[in-house]
Amino acid sequence: MGEPLQEGDFVPSALHSLLLALRRLLHPLIKLLLRYQVSYPFVSRLLKEVYVEVALADLSGEVDRPTDSRISLLTGVHRKEVRRLRSEPPDPAQVPEAVGLGSQVSTRWLTSPEYLDEAGHPKPLPRVSSRHDEPSFDRLVASVSKDIRSRSVLDEWLRLGVASVGPDGLVRLRVEGFVPEKGFEEKAFYFGRNLGEHINSAAHNLRGEGPPLFERAVYYKGLSEASVTELEELASRLSTEVLQQVNRKAVACKERDAGGDDQRFRVALGSFFFRGLWGQPGEPTDDED
Repeated sequence: MGEPLQEGDFVPSALHSLLLALRRLLHPLIKLLLRYQVSYPFVSRLLKEVYVEVALADLSGEVDRPTDSRISLLTGVHRKEVRRLRSEPPDPAQVPEAVGLGSQVSTRWLTSPEYLDEAGHPKPLPRVSSRHDEPSFDRLVASVSKDIRSRSVLDEWLRLGVASVGPDGLVRLRVEGFVPEKGFEEKAFYFGRNLGEHINSAAHNLRGEGPPLFERAVYYKGLSEASVTELEELASRLSTEVLQQVNRKAVACKERDAGGDDQRFRVALGSFFFRGLWGQPGEPTDDED
């Protein structure tokens, strides 16, 4: 690999296109960071750590341990900083507890036949049941973990807006999957994971190192608010159906693959819908429809 780019260097056309895409990608991210008062110096330090972390991971398969000088040359991070970062223990991203358990419980609710109605949707559940063979929220939680009381899970889900309890006393899953309406920690976890996997897919296609992965989007402008609402309802319904079907198939595949010799791979499938005003400062101004 050559030396890292410096300010004022000649930029090839392909790389220029990548940097333009990076600027567009950074606009909404920086807007979010400013909203939560995350300053440039903090992000700069974070970028330095991640640059070194990724470079080390990319070179981990080599026979010789990469030197600090080589990592410095590759990343542009000063050699002394590389040495310091390599000596510090990593700070692994922890999955919030509510995400770990909640995701398992909601997945069971969305995929197990005993918890689905005839249309394949999650049934409203009584909190507890006097019959051993009758589905209930208490039994659902116990099927995932017997160490956590179902009442604690329900209270947290009610706080997050994931579940609701109707006048009939039945517990209902309010969203198709475990994405809380409240609870910033959990939403931030999915923000990082979902966008990270999307970038992985798009980056694979940019590199052209193998068959392209599915990565598509639809863009339209010049629409009325009523039309946007109509499209959003359609997209939500169709996307939910696709994600539920893939989720059920993935659960079956994971059970089939358990105990096999090859369990190296992971998959991710996402769906999103965005509505916003056309022509706002910092927003895309290209003419694609």
